[in-house]
This record gives sequence, structure tokens and C-alpha cells, in this order.
Amino acid sequence: MERPQGRIEFVTETGVLVPAVSSTEMLEIDRIAVDDTGPNLFQMMENAGRNLASLAVECLQGKWKRARVLVLAGPGGNGGGGICAARHLANRGANVAVCLSAPEKLGQVPAFQRQVYRATAGREIAADQLSSERPDLILDAIFGYRLAGPPRGAALEMILWANRTGAPILALDIPSGVDATTGETPGEFVRARWTMTLALPKTGLVPDRTGKVELADIGIPEGVYRRIGLAYCNPFDHRYRVPLTPRTS
Repeated sequence: MERPQGRIEFVTETGVLVPAVSSTEMLEIDRIAVDDTGPNLFQMMENAGRNLASLAVECLQGKWKRARVLVLAGPGGNGGGGICAARHLANRGANVAVCLSAPEKLGQVPAFQRQVYRATAGREIAADQLSSERPDLILDAIFGYRLAGPPRGAALEMILWANRTGAPILALDIPSGVDATTGETPGEFVRARWTMTLALPKTGLVPDRTGKVELADIGIPEGVYRRIGLAYCNPFDHRYRVPLTPRTS
């Protein structure tokens, strides 16, 4: 797969260069993993959600058990990662609520995450109940890297509400409403303070729209990246998340 020149790259704090990928490239990475090598979607979503919960605890510092965390989740894989994070936080005694943009459209894997989450003490609220919430941290898991056009309907209302609250926002993979390839915003978008991107950073993670960026390991083998022509060097060493700094190649 040919890669254009002059695109954004990222570097870890230990100096490891991490290539950024477009949404098309990430779609192919996911396809190879799911169809050929593994891990499967359940495993990748679990890894994403656990990493997101861990970063949420760090963002809240010592106040995380007293803080109110609200997860805004869409019906796809990104939403499933958010629901999974809510479960891990609830299992540790955090005050968590999940709001789904389209509960009737949940895919199989996110629906499974919702089923497991319902066995915790965490709450689920409807989109029309958001006005009564006063979160200390919002986890944005509405859209992932497959954004198609401007946000609409309940998803749009959730984005507008989140930005109005003034609460800090941690986005999963890319802030909702930001194009993962170009960084453009066809409509409203989440104003994130932090973004935890998955597997590889996306070319649309422009600094003025993503806040501080961390990369999370979701278990994809190195051979998958080589199959799409990436010169990949594992950036994680002993960790499962690493901070990234952008630079243009």
C-alpha cells in the first residue's frame, strides 16, 4: 500500500518513531487482524476499554473514586470500547454512567459489552437525561475512525452538550466529529483535552483538535502492520500506553 509523503508522524518519549495511518489503512489493519491473524473484535475492544479506564483514572488523579464519569457511546466498535471502560471503572467503585447515542443500533460486540456492564453498579441514562448530569470527566466514544459526514441526531446533541459542560473530555481513538484521515471537521466536534488512539495514531490527529495524545496497545501483532507496508517498531516496551508527540515527515 503506497504511502504519501509529507504526512504526520509521531514519536514516543523514548524516541521511537510511530507512523500514522489513514482511516482506509486502519480499516485494512482491522480486516487482516479479524479475518487472518487475530485478535478478534471482542479481544481488541476489551484491550481498548481497559486502557481507556486506566487513562481515565490517571486524568482524574487522586479524585477518581469520588469523581463522576460519564461515557458517551455510539453503536459501533468505538462505543463498545467506551462501555467496556465504564465497566472497568464501575468494578473499581467509580461513579460511572453510560449514555448511548443509538441503543437500538448497537452491534453484536458493543451489545455484549453493554450486557456485561449492566451487571455492575454503573448507571445507564438516556440522551434526553443528560441535562441533569454534572460530570467531572467525559469519555467520548461516540464515533471512531469511520466518521462519514457531520454528526447528526442524538450524536450531535451529545457532542454539543459535552462541549457546553466545561468538563474535561478524554476521547477514544479520535475526538468525535474529527475526520481520522484529514483532521477536518465537517460539522460539530468534541473539544478533547486528551485523546487515546488505538493501535496506531491516525493522520487526522492534528494537535489543535486532539489535545494530548496517547497510543494504546490493543494486541495487534507486528506482522499485520508489515502486511500493509509499514516499517513498524514496537513503541510500547513494558507498557500498554505511551504518550506521543506529533511531527511532520
